[in-house]
This record gives sequence, structure tokens and C-alpha cells, in this order.
Amino acid sequence: MAGGEEELQLTVPEDARSDRADKMLARLYPAYSRSRWQKLFQDGRVWQDERVLSQKTRLRAGDVVDISIPPVEPLELRPVEMDLTVVHEDADLLVIDKEPGRVVHPGAGTGEDTLVHGILHHCQGQLSGIGGKERPGIVHRLDKETSGLLLVAKSDAAFQSLAEQFSSRSIEKFYTALVHGVPEPAEGRVDEPIGRHPVNRLRMAVRPEGRHAVTDYTVKQAWTGTSLLSLQIHTGRTHQIRVHMKHIGHPVLGDALYGFRKVPKVDLPDIPRVMLHAAQLKFTHPISGELMELEAALPEDFRQVIEGLEAGSPRDESR
Repeated sequence: MAGGEEELQLTVPEDARSDRADKMLARLYPAYSRSRWQKLFQDGRVWQDERVLSQKTRLRAGDVVDISIPPVEPLELRPVEMDLTVVHEDADLLVIDKEPGRVVHPGAGTGEDTLVHGILHHCQGQLSGIGGKERPGIVHRLDKETSGLLLVAKSDAAFQSLAEQFSSRSIEKFYTALVHGVPEPAEGRVDEPIGRHPVNRLRMAVRPEGRHAVTDYTVKQAWTGTSLLSLQIHTGRTHQIRVHMKHIGHPVLGDALYGFRKVPKVDLPDIPRVMLHAAQLKFTHPISGELMELEAALPEDFRQVIEGLEAGSPRDESR
């Protein structure tokens, strides 16, 4: 075993039908993603006896295949120690309650204070090589100013399962928001397609040619000119809640990008950010199959805005 490489040997079961090597091995060893298997074939690390196999080589019952696994390449990011609020953690899964104002992914203009930097430090030595690189498998997004629950896969198998759950829309996602005005009716559904804004490329918008997007909302509390909503999104479009709330005339408080402006006649406390919080997730654990129901309490800045509304604006008791 040279250079820290590991050797894996797989035997095709006697009852297996003949199939391509890449498909067969992905079924026999689902801990590795399809992209990881593709890279192993491309690098000549899969063989039978002394013959290097291609992805298209046919494998049959009883065939024995050897695989040389290279050490995981570290991500070209420096792990940075930071305070993370961990809601759940096990060998395959990490769930974080993200603080508002924290960027998730490194990118142009970001420093070494992104959530990925902090996760790399928190999970040192625990991350498998997702796609051959040591990196946290973040399978969904939260905007910088949005607080709340974020799922992180720590293994290839977990990443693949969670990605499939998001794709099939089997993960239930619930948010809490403060919005301008009080929607009518008090419970409703916004079923409008979302696409890139035709002029401002930083924004999304309801567009006839956009992608299908569905948001359910319920008014939980109302004051003069403001309300607290519970929302469930059934799709995962960029800025979905923010776009849909603007579309029905009730932009999220603090969301200047999507039309929020302070109204002189409405007495509002200071609004520190876009008042949106990822409050609850329901999903199947990617390895154990257990039903997971996780919640994140409202952060301090969100609670302070609500307290300010309670103190300075009469509650709408008609609901």
C-alpha cells in the first residue's frame, strides 16, 4: 500500500446480472458517489487480475475487482475555529443553526470567515472525500442574512442521499418570517414560477417562463402594518420566500432587494436584517433511515424585533 493508499476488493454476487463496471461497483459500494467512481476509473485505479478496467467493462457474477483508493486531497481552504451552534451530529450528518450575517460558501469577496471554514475546523479528520476532495457536503443554501438550520453531509453516502431527498422534494422545510402588512387570507399558497429578473441580475422574480415554485404561509400573529408568518416551501428556488412575499405585496421586513421600505405611518423597531429564519426540517436520516425532526429557536435579533413590535404597535386581535 503506497503513499497512504487503501486497497478495496469487491466480489460480484452470484445472483447479480451482468452490467457495466461503473454501475455494478456503484451498487456494490454506495458509500462512494458516482463522480468518485468515475474519477477512480479515469485514474486507472480499478482492475481485475492485472487488467485495468474501463467504466464500460462488463462484470459478471463471481468477478473479483480490486480498487486502489488514494488518500483524500485536503480542500484548499484553511480550517478556521469559530463558534458553531450544533443541533445534531453523528458520523454522517451535521446540522447547524446558522447565525444571521454568516456567508455559507467561500466566493469572490469573502474572507476566511465563511461557514465552510468553520465546518472544516469542527470536522477535522471526520470528513470523507466527497468527489475525492475533503470538503463538507452542503446540500442546500441559506442566504447570508437568513438564520437557522443547515444540513451538512460528512460522508459520500450521506451527501448522495440528502441530495436525492432535496431533488425529490421529500424534505419538509419550514421558515418563520416577519413581513410588511397582513396577508389576506390568513392562510394561503403562492404557486408562481420564479426566474432571473430581466434587468437586475442580482434578483429573482415571478416570471411566466420561470421554474415551478410553491410556498404555503400562515399568519401566526399580526400587529398594525406587520405580521409574523410560518411558511413551508415545497420547492427550493433561489430567494423563493422573498420573491413570493414581494409578489403578493408583503415583502419580508429588512429585505430592500425585494421592495421593503419603512412606511412613515407604521411604527417599526429597528430592523437589523432580512427577517427570515429556517425554523424546522423534517427528513429521513441518510444512513439509518430514521425520521429526523429538528428545530432552531428564533435568534436574539429576531426576538428583539418581535418585542419591539409588541411594545410599540397594537396587536391585531381580529385573528
